[in-house]
Amino acid sequence: MKRVSGFSRLLAVLALGLIAGALLSPTAAEAKKLNVVTSTTDLAALTEEVGGDKVNVESIAKGYQDPHFVEAKPSFLLKLRQADLLIAVGLQLEIGWLPPLITQSGNPRIQVGATGYLDASQFAEILEIPQGTVTRAEGDVHPLGNPHYWLDPDNGRRIARGIANKLADMDTADGAFFQQRFQDFEKRLLAAEQKWDAEMKPYRGRKVVTYHRSLPNFAKHFALDVIGYVEPRPGIPPTPSHTLELIQLMKRENCKIILVEPYFDLKTPQSIARETGAQVVVYLPSVGGVKEVTTYFQLFDYDIALLTKAFQSTQ
Repeated sequence: MKRVSGFSRLLAVLALGLIAGALLSPTAAEAKKLNVVTSTTDLAALTEEVGGDKVNVESIAKGYQDPHFVEAKPSFLLKLRQADLLIAVGLQLEIGWLPPLITQSGNPRIQVGATGYLDASQFAEILEIPQGTVTRAEGDVHPLGNPHYWLDPDNGRRIARGIANKLADMDTADGAFFQQRFQDFEKRLLAAEQKWDAEMKPYRGRKVVTYHRSLPNFAKHFALDVIGYVEPRPGIPPTPSHTLELIQLMKRENCKIILVEPYFDLKTPQSIARETGAQVVVYLPSVGGVKEVTTYFQLFDYDIALLTKAFQSTQ
């Protein structure tokens, strides 16, 4: 009887061990998933499009945050330590906060230059590349070009293709899956792009002012004319003299739209709008800027609906 009870106890211990192992260890299917961390929600949304259920994706910055200025948190280090792949916007957009996190994560896979680090800017059309020497007197000018390149469906397509290829390189067994996901995304994006282009076509050439230099790619794609900025220089708060000059410019050019990101103070844009009869439009520069916008497609749907409504009311 003692031998039987001892054996029973052994079975119980083994069973508990197996249960604990099941709780602590992922299943074989889950273990195959690539852990991807992105610097922004837009890159996360594109990764989810092509990665599907073969990847776990988390973004560091939230969609309602200014991606230039993200407060580093200890929780970010845990995400980065577990990452197989880190995807960054690049062009020094995250220079103030991401490099220290990468270094402190202690994860050799995601260090700059390693196989688990991907700079998405290499796939995109980059605008506003400065010529000559760039100094701090010019504000927060990015010496490698404007990093807000994802607000162009053509760049979204290029970035998604680059991410799909990278995932296929890292997980060759699922390479065909990632490529099929990209082809499906490209097909849906083409149809959506035709709809967006048709909705924006009546407003080609319309003059707008933006708070920050966040929209060159969007403006180029949809043929908008950005005539000025609320900031006198990138990253520099508006001054009274610049504000007065901007008001005079908008009156001369009959510009009636001021586009503002959700993380900027509306006081100056609203005062400019009162003087010029313009309308302030708080648009979304990123997925997740409001809770109902969770995909790359919804980002354009949301912003284009805002813009077309504003254009119609300021004819």
